[in-house]
Amino acid sequence: MKKIILTGGGTAGHVTPNLALMPKLKALGYEIHYIGSYEGIEKKLIEECQIPYHGISSGKFRRYFDIKNFTDPFKVLKGYRQSIRWMKKLKPDVIFSKGGFVSVPVILAAKHCKIPAIIHESDLTPGLANKLAIPAAQKVCCNFPETLKYLPQDKAVLTGSPIRAELLRGNSLQALKLCHFTTNKKVILVVGGSTGSQFINTIVRQSLPKLCENYQIIHLCGKGNLDPSLEQTEGYAQFEYAQKELADFFALADLVISRAGANAICEILALRIPNILIPLSANASRGDQILNARSFEKQGFSYVMEEEQLTEDALMSAVSHMSQNRQLYIKAMESSQQFNSIDTIIQLIEETASRSK
Repeated sequence: MKKIILTGGGTAGHVTPNLALMPKLKALGYEIHYIGSYEGIEKKLIEECQIPYHGISSGKFRRYFDIKNFTDPFKVLKGYRQSIRWMKKLKPDVIFSKGGFVSVPVILAAKHCKIPAIIHESDLTPGLANKLAIPAAQKVCCNFPETLKYLPQDKAVLTGSPIRAELLRGNSLQALKLCHFTTNKKVILVVGGSTGSQFINTIVRQSLPKLCENYQIIHLCGKGNLDPSLEQTEGYAQFEYAQKELADFFALADLVISRAGANAICEILALRIPNILIPLSANASRGDQILNARSFEKQGFSYVMEEEQLTEDALMSAVSHMSQNRQLYIKAMESSQQFNSIDTIIQLIEETASRSK
């Protein structure tokens, strides 16, 4: 039986593409194992799939001063030694990494053990973890055409992001029932990322009186961010997060307002839903979401608003623009060639695994 180790963690975006690959890998007869951090978000998500999970020590590489910069390298070194032990015990044919800092010791251990590795970079420019891992990888998959220039030419493959098949099978009627909505108004789905966005939450809630005149709002506001005072607001349904219900929410949505995390926007692209992207500010990140959003804007997939532009009036203007031009955005998304990501990546895995024998 062929054997593969998947790795990646830190955020849901470093896990969900791995989840999307699992059904096809199982169908092809792969024995799947997962290496992640001891208690990261990836642990819960993978164990729910009944995939063997192996926790290792992990630390973060920071570009700024932090007292943990003196201790985390030792955690990474420990994780590297643990990963080598797992490589020798499991003897995988290939490694597939979705990134995040926990993946670095795994990929370096794979190189030490002469096991081929494939990396997937979601954002337009490689993050620090993947930059450290790329020299040890055989192939590097990416989402954006612009990313190819940042990668070694002999390793780079434009694949897009693997999308979970269940997201394509949503039931809009189920979402209507769950949200207690009617069929006489269009629906806006607001997604603030896996932990929610206080900034987006505030603007959306301030705009509810105007928004609810013509729309119904599904608001995924993040854990601990529910507003009890809005529970009885007609045409407004708020949830901390969505799991199985997300596919149904997408199926019902006429418009999505979202952060610009790479995996989230690739899911929106695959579903061809007109969208407004509000990327995380460069003040709070390395600016990757801004680059992601601008790429989608350039390709005609999205309308982009940066945080500094966002007011109630600006949001209402953007919603009106999307209502008037939704078919233009749908047509642009339908022209995208990045819909066979799973098949492309699986083919790379198969070719790499076969060469390792």
